[in-house]
Amino acid sequence: MNFLHLAVLLPLIVAALIPFTHKHLKQWHLGWLVLVVPFGLFCYFLSFLSRDLTSQPLVYLMKWIPDLGINYVLRVDGLSLLFVLLITGIGALVTLYSIFYLSKKKEQLHYFYAYLLIFMTAMLGLVLSDNMMVLYLFWEMTSISSFLLIGYWHKRERSRYGAKKALYITVFGGLMMLGGMSILSNLAGSFSIQTVIAEASTFSNSPFFMLAMIFILLGAFTKSAQFPFHIWLPDAMEAPTPISAYLHSATMVKAGIYLVARMTPVFAPTHQSWSVIIMIVGLTTLFWGSFNALKQVDLKGILAYSTISQLGLIMSLLGLGSNSLREANGFYVAALAAALLHLFNHATFKGALFMVVGIIDHETGTRDIRRLGGLMNVMPLAATLAFVGTFAMAGIPPFNGFVSKEMFLESFVNLSTIQAPSLTVLSYIFLFVAWIASVITFVYSMILFFRPFTGKMKPWLQPKKATHTPIGMATSPLILVIIVVVSGLFPNLLATPLITPAIHSVKTTLNPDYQLHLSLWHGFTPALWLTIAIIIIGSILAATYLKWKPLIQRPLRFLFSWNDVYNRGNYYFEKLSYRSMTSVMNGNLRFYLIILFMTFIFATIIGVTTTSSLNFSTAKLSPIDVVDWLIFAAAVVVLLAIMLSKARLTSVILLGALGYLIAIMFMIARAPDLALTQLVVETISVILYLLAFRFLPQIGKDEEKITPFSWRLWISMAVGFVMFIVVFSSFNTTFFDSVLSPYFIENAYTKGGGKNVVNVTLVDFRGFDTFFESAVLTVAAMSIYSLIRLRLNKGDKQHEE
Repeated sequence: MNFLHLAVLLPLIVAALIPFTHKHLKQWHLGWLVLVVPFGLFCYFLSFLSRDLTSQPLVYLMKWIPDLGINYVLRVDGLSLLFVLLITGIGALVTLYSIFYLSKKKEQLHYFYAYLLIFMTAMLGLVLSDNMMVLYLFWEMTSISSFLLIGYWHKRERSRYGAKKALYITVFGGLMMLGGMSILSNLAGSFSIQTVIAEASTFSNSPFFMLAMIFILLGAFTKSAQFPFHIWLPDAMEAPTPISAYLHSATMVKAGIYLVARMTPVFAPTHQSWSVIIMIVGLTTLFWGSFNALKQVDLKGILAYSTISQLGLIMSLLGLGSNSLREANGFYVAALAAALLHLFNHATFKGALFMVVGIIDHETGTRDIRRLGGLMNVMPLAATLAFVGTFAMAGIPPFNGFVSKEMFLESFVNLSTIQAPSLTVLSYIFLFVAWIASVITFVYSMILFFRPFTGKMKPWLQPKKATHTPIGMATSPLILVIIVVVSGLFPNLLATPLITPAIHSVKTTLNPDYQLHLSLWHGFTPALWLTIAIIIIGSILAATYLKWKPLIQRPLRFLFSWNDVYNRGNYYFEKLSYRSMTSVMNGNLRFYLIILFMTFIFATIIGVTTTSSLNFSTAKLSPIDVVDWLIFAAAVVVLLAIMLSKARLTSVILLGALGYLIAIMFMIARAPDLALTQLVVETISVILYLLAFRFLPQIGKDEEKITPFSWRLWISMAVGFVMFIVVFSSFNTTFFDSVLSPYFIENAYTKGGGKNVVNVTLVDFRGFDTFFESAVLTVAAMSIYSLIRLRLNKGDKQHEE
């Protein structure tokens, strides 16, 4: 194991220790101790900037399940390094911010920081994994941990709703992504992403290649809140502000963008549809997110839809830049550079804005812009931070958002001028949508700053009286704002060490000597004239916002709401589930058994008759000794006795005796492990029956008697007959040669240390089955224990009342 493997798992390890240590650290705010983890990891990953990751990416292997090709492989290149620095750097600032935002007296901080650290490990593993199955494991880990973070205030109905919504949509996308990765692994013969990239040209004509592409994009679009899967992100704003600043500016929502960037070398060189789909979805998301941001009155609501919009902008640039792997036009590489640069810029200014909104909410008790105004007079520091963040988001110089926004406009201007007949009309549409969305972005950015900080103060509308900006809460956004200003004035500070290696990671065929050069001033270019028009028109619209706002608040009758689609679908699905469950799960155990037995009988009969697998032969059977006949006869007698028994105690004892007879058969067949297991199970079962004896109902006189016309008797006989058919048919029928059987036979003694192949298979080769079965039992036991505690606590409370 390399130290990098431990670094990825370090937040998870610390999270596991928090439940056992937080009670002994009550005099400290838990955040101060947790802060050491992301800050230390950030410093560690900074050391990778001095390495030449362009020509020599670092790969570290730790074997996990090598027989299945699933290993814990971490790969550090320019793209993954860009993400891990954002994950750890923003993570450290968010942790510092949360120390002053969350009260150690009012909040259950051990839950908060445990969830936060689990999420951090998930994101680090996601962006560093080269094995697709390991990547998927971390991918779903982000969904689960984000569910816990979004629903942190679980007593709020809206928090639970937002958490479930995010979980449903992102897990659906994760399953689609798993399907795509499974297809790619089968086509390439490996789970390694780099192997898939290297071999992609050899199977790109496969009919399953496009299916894999669609599944991969569904996973990326759901995670990065692309239209129409964007609906989960606004509801996720019910999470505490530090979570919103972390998940929705720099980490979780960027996971889909990372996936698209990482998979671009697989699909883009041979399929133009990859680029076109991503551009269309990205620009649609950019426009729709910015348009809906104008309709919000909650500051976090504006930031939520602006995040959707900005994610669409980055995604559209990635789609445009992916053409560089198929065509030699230099502006495609510039588009790719713009995507990666804006990914960094967005994390800085949007993280700062989320934190400033948190300060406003913390000090005034509201985020409603209709109740806010004039805060610049009492919170000048927060106003300054908001000014830099909003103007960077609007693309105003000299902030870093201006540099990447100019590159964004320049990319689509260049697209509209290339000689490509198939893209002529579409490219002009792309440019128009990009420009319109940029105008709207400017408008909601101005609203975000001027409405709460200028004008008259409205203290009578605010639950709390704002007095100042807490220095502790302002520290993290201040650091981000400094980065926004410095990286805007000196963009090349990022270009060479950070953005250029990331470009090489996506465009694998790029000239190794390529270096990105950025500057704040590019002269009077078409993009600059478009920016001037954006500022002029946007200023007019922002100044007259209250006059035309009612027009966009009116519902568009010809459009349906994706939220309604989700809500109605969820409602009808739960209703259908409830009705189907109540109709089947009626509490009658016999009814359940009848359904199972009848399903088994019909399925087996259909399977046997359609596959011609009926094959009765005794040639391969072992000889039956006298002892075997005696045990068989004893078992039949015991079975009949159980059926005719009139007392529960007699039935339980006879049932145990039948189990012991089966154990004797295992011993005679030289299977001591199975015999021992059978003895233990039967003994425990009898003891449990006797312990619960007083809860069992007595056998009444009105119980149905067994007669030749009893339909339950015929079902039982049918099950026995079908099992007889299954045993003999499976023993004498082979549809194809087994691959596993020879392996078990050949390796049972050498690798398992036993001569009994069945025992070694169950205990050694299928050890993971036992492990996961134990895990299931552990989870079930914990759940039962929690229910018992909950019932006891509820009973104590009722007793006190």
